[in-house]
Amino acid sequence: MIHAVQERTDPIRPNKEPVDWPTILSVLPESPGVYMHLDENDTIIYVGKAKNLKRRVASYFNKTQDNSKTRIMVRKIRNIRYLVVESEEDAFLLENNLIKEHQPRYNILLKDDKTYPRIVIKNEPFPRIFLTRQKTDDRSHYYGPYTSVLSVKQLLRFLTSLYPIRICNHLLTEENIAKGKFRLCLQYHIKKCAGPCMGLQTEDDYNHSVHVIEEILKGNSKEMSQLLYQNMMRLASEMRFEEAALLKERYEMLENYSAKSIIVNPSFNNVDVFSYDENEQSAYINYLHIAKGAIIRGYTIEYKKQLDESRETILAMGIMELRTRFESRANQLIVPFRPDIELTGVEWLVPQRGEKKKLLELSEKNVRQYKLDRLKQAETLNPEQRSTRILKTLQNDLHLQELPIHIECFDNSNIQGTNPVSSCVVFKKAKPSKKEYRHFNIKTVVGPDDFSSMYETVFRRYKRLSEEEQPFPQLIVIDGGKGQLHAAADALKALDLYGRIAVIGIAKRLEEIYFPSDPIPLYLDKNSESLKLIQQLRDEAHRFGITFHRNKRSRQQVASELDGIKGIGPVLKEKLLKKYKSVKRIKEAPPAEIEDLIGKSKAEILFRNFHPAE
Repeated sequence: MIHAVQERTDPIRPNKEPVDWPTILSVLPESPGVYMHLDENDTIIYVGKAKNLKRRVASYFNKTQDNSKTRIMVRKIRNIRYLVVESEEDAFLLENNLIKEHQPRYNILLKDDKTYPRIVIKNEPFPRIFLTRQKTDDRSHYYGPYTSVLSVKQLLRFLTSLYPIRICNHLLTEENIAKGKFRLCLQYHIKKCAGPCMGLQTEDDYNHSVHVIEEILKGNSKEMSQLLYQNMMRLASEMRFEEAALLKERYEMLENYSAKSIIVNPSFNNVDVFSYDENEQSAYINYLHIAKGAIIRGYTIEYKKQLDESRETILAMGIMELRTRFESRANQLIVPFRPDIELTGVEWLVPQRGEKKKLLELSEKNVRQYKLDRLKQAETLNPEQRSTRILKTLQNDLHLQELPIHIECFDNSNIQGTNPVSSCVVFKKAKPSKKEYRHFNIKTVVGPDDFSSMYETVFRRYKRLSEEEQPFPQLIVIDGGKGQLHAAADALKALDLYGRIAVIGIAKRLEEIYFPSDPIPLYLDKNSESLKLIQQLRDEAHRFGITFHRNKRSRQQVASELDGIKGIGPVLKEKLLKKYKSVKRIKEAPPAEIEDLIGKSKAEILFRNFHPAE
């Protein structure tokens, strides 16, 4: 709660007067509080909290701001208002409320701010139990709030199957029941209600069911389960088997319900767990609440960043928001690092090992998954966003000066030096641009020399691009180790392009990344998107090169047998291959069939060449 709030509502300076910041700042109190920056239209553009209002507000004007958005905001400030509170915790709560109310342009904004469901036990004869989003001061008992409507409905179904509770809106006073104003409804006939409206269930019996449900909602399901077991055994010993069988059914249902929520250590009670993750645009905070050894609540919120807020500040805001929203009074808080806030009567825990560390890791797993889900949702709506993110990650991992929108990858192919070829594949915005793929027949290299072949290919590729004034890639990937990479670098140096285009090599053995001027390789995480993109480039270049090499070999093998036959020209050769597909099938074809296709004389020439012994 906020105590003794002193509010300054008049502007510190009129809108139209020149800004005299030294005079303005001199009147600010050195107390905890909340300040509001207003623009020339008297619109609140930023709300902040401070342990010392004077020192915090003065920091906007007494030093150069590193963040560009902060500099822009400071230039727009024309008025300042502030409210004094008694403690930093009060300042956090007040700041949160004012941000929700005014939605300032430069504040970090909570993306999800809605009313959450609760379970209410009404203050009335034969109390109803149902889901609600409204909390009124009618002395009814409210439980929650809960993070999911679906989970609340499932919980209510379980509770009403355990103990029949009425759902009608009748006022079940003793007088109304005695007068017989009501009739049994379908709920009674399907055994979802015990018929209190007709006096078939006493109020004491009904209230006992409500009491058990309340205890379960409070988290005391284990105690209720033990009590059911004791009563079941007592009834069985008294030969009251039908009643004992009903309690056994309830006992098994309650045990099954409890078993689904148990965590590692049942001794944990009233503990809040928070974890944090972020990207450039957003911050994510996951919250778990543990009561009597069970995770009874879990939720993740997202903040949209505006200025250069620290993670300690954002985590503090998230903790205050979530504890207020879900009315948590836990005095043990497990966090990944100390947030920028002090709370009265709260013990902060940053576990390094043990079961509390496992709880924190569970929360961190949830916040990472939420962040990934949000990212996938955004990328489904905007596919280019994914490409840009991957390329930015690659740029950071490889320390590139430019975003590698255009990447080219080279690979050599030969078998024992025969038919040497090279391939170049082109990726634009992290996707293959197949119409720009190129093959190279090696012209100047004799024998199996991968280094010289790579030099020739890279030299020819970029000499041509230079002559045609085509754009160069931002990154070149070489399939191979240091030798192939240095050959490619030498080719770029010969063209005076070295340093203008980034070039790396990827070795197959350990997937290490080499740079021309660094003997020590870079090892990227095996699951990183950067490495996966480089591997995709490498594999595509290899596939493209192997296909070209295989086709070239096949053409040469065909040519060596048909082209050497005197009298069989290109037209007949094409005609034969079009029908039989290979020389082997031509040899195996019946002579009469060949004769029908190309004529008797040509068929005899072909037969004598393929079957000289006959």
